[in-house]
Amino acid sequence: MIKKIFFTLVLLGFLSPFAILAYYYYSYDYDISSLTDYHPNQTTRIYDKNGEKIANIFYKQHRYYAPFEEIPPRVIEALVAIEDTTFFEHPGVNFDAIFRAMIKDIKARKMVEGASTITQQLVKNKLLTREKKISRKIKELIYSFKIEQALTKEQILERYLNEIYFGHGYYGIKTAADGYFHKKLSDLTLKEMAILVGLPKAPSTYAPTKNYEISLGRANRVITRMHTLGWIDDETFEKELAERPVVYDDTLTQNRAPFIVDEVARRFKKMGHNDLRTGGYDIYTTIDLRLQEVGRESLKYAYDAALKRIEKYKAKDVQRKKRDKNYELQDVNVSQLNGALVSLDNKTGDILALVGSVDYQKSSYNRATQGKRQPGSAFKPFIYQVAINLGYSGATQLVDIAKTYEYKKDGEDMKWRPKNYEKNYKGLVTLREALVHSRNLATINLVNDIGLATLIKELKKFQIKNIPNDLSISLGTMSMSPVELARYYTSFSNMGVQVVPHLIDSIEHNNETIYKKQEKSFEISKDTQAFILTTILRDVVEHGTGRGARVRGIELAGKTGTTNKNIDGWFAGFSPSVETVVWFGNDDNTPMYHKETGGRISAPAFAYYYRKLLKLYPQIPRKFEAPEGIIEVNIGNRKEYFSDISKPPRIEEVSETEEELLF
Repeated sequence: MIKKIFFTLVLLGFLSPFAILAYYYYSYDYDISSLTDYHPNQTTRIYDKNGEKIANIFYKQHRYYAPFEEIPPRVIEALVAIEDTTFFEHPGVNFDAIFRAMIKDIKARKMVEGASTITQQLVKNKLLTREKKISRKIKELIYSFKIEQALTKEQILERYLNEIYFGHGYYGIKTAADGYFHKKLSDLTLKEMAILVGLPKAPSTYAPTKNYEISLGRANRVITRMHTLGWIDDETFEKELAERPVVYDDTLTQNRAPFIVDEVARRFKKMGHNDLRTGGYDIYTTIDLRLQEVGRESLKYAYDAALKRIEKYKAKDVQRKKRDKNYELQDVNVSQLNGALVSLDNKTGDILALVGSVDYQKSSYNRATQGKRQPGSAFKPFIYQVAINLGYSGATQLVDIAKTYEYKKDGEDMKWRPKNYEKNYKGLVTLREALVHSRNLATINLVNDIGLATLIKELKKFQIKNIPNDLSISLGTMSMSPVELARYYTSFSNMGVQVVPHLIDSIEHNNETIYKKQEKSFEISKDTQAFILTTILRDVVEHGTGRGARVRGIELAGKTGTTNKNIDGWFAGFSPSVETVVWFGNDDNTPMYHKETGGRISAPAFAYYYRKLLKLYPQIPRKFEAPEGIIEVNIGNRKEYFSDISKPPRIEEVSETEEELLF
């Protein structure tokens, strides 16, 4: 009887685990679809034009995905050696290891050894909570059996190596390889692989960025285990033990150009995609990270100089107020002052640098793409280009005298009497001199000469939006962003062919190119006519309103722009290969300090940018080359340029014009 009871108890003891397993197996719904249909959130990477990473964009978990084919066999060997030597033989659970661990734990009277397989570890991380209950362990075993039945060993390894946490915010081994070592998986040394596969056991403890020596010790145990198993030879064993890899302690996002990241996100959404942070895209931009940093420095340089200058002038004004009680002090809130810069390749329209404020941390609003301001005199080159396209030349005489224009506004009779910035009149000036010195009256009279209707018709070829249908067009009263103005200016910098700016070059997803930029251009002028205007804009920089933009060793062309009451200050210009637009103004649209103009505040930022550009890329073209068909003529002590459209003037014609003005 006692024997029967004993054998019954033994049998029950033997069968009860299976009975419990059967109970849990049939009592719960074990959904493993998140592993069988495995599509984890993946990090999107944004790169500059040279392949340098600008940023990682992700939601909660930073993860790059590596398909099994991309994972080096040595990684698999190292992982299996340290975590689960019989991985390719067991059905998801290693009962021998469990019994060995139980005996060791009983002898030590504490938990000294685990027995979880790689499959069980995957289950714990993906399908179960962290609670420590017997029911959880049973579920873990059942899940493991189910996964082994549904997936191949290779698929399990692929999911494990992409799902597991590797410390420092890195999920997946590909992410960890890039983060810790700045390497592709295929470029890892065995020691680096050993560091990585040793991490999942205790990511915080073994993280090489926190505990480098402890991490090396763990890696050496991995290598020793591989040697013991005969998977590496003595020479490799000794060499890898001695290696001390370089480890990088990067921030997760690595956001080196936040304005670029924000703008990419906006444009990506306009393409119809809403999974930037989870889709695992590789986005290649046209940005040059080195020039992006130079652009940021340029704005800060000009901004700091402006603040110092304003304080100095304000102090002088206070002294003047003491001498003259009628003198009105200007109340300027310098905290509102900000700027923007955009730089692009003349021929392709590729945006090389895009900076939306002086300090992103203080203001992330991108004034380069989202801000709309009046360009003022920076718009004048478009009018002059139309004139040159119609046959005018730099030598053409323009009338620089004051006129009063009468018009009606809301039923009331109005008068407009525009003035030059210098508040003087020259009578007759050449077209070249009128633009070089930004003569408002000569420009308005030029518009009258061309005819407003003809001018507007020709300006529409530049794709310019919201062109006013009155003479205020002469003073650039429409609104546009710096990026828009930069686009229009390619009509000059690209020898008469306007190109649409690009920020995103291409987008790849799952090794397929899903977007590639399409270059779009519009022929505005013949190259000869664009070159004639360029020579005038070159004079603006050499001895006109844009002298603050001069840089030794390179020819630059451009135009200043200052709107009414000094609300906006611009400089838009270009070298033979790179175009740059700079804007400064107060965010609340109040006037800047009354001495701040485009030539004073924006031109220095432009010059700073090109000085640095020359140091970074000394091989860039430095002189504007005249196209075929340009006729160079010496007139007095200066050179003038003509073509088959803009023909050299006859001396008799000049005399007749002077006589008309005098009599």
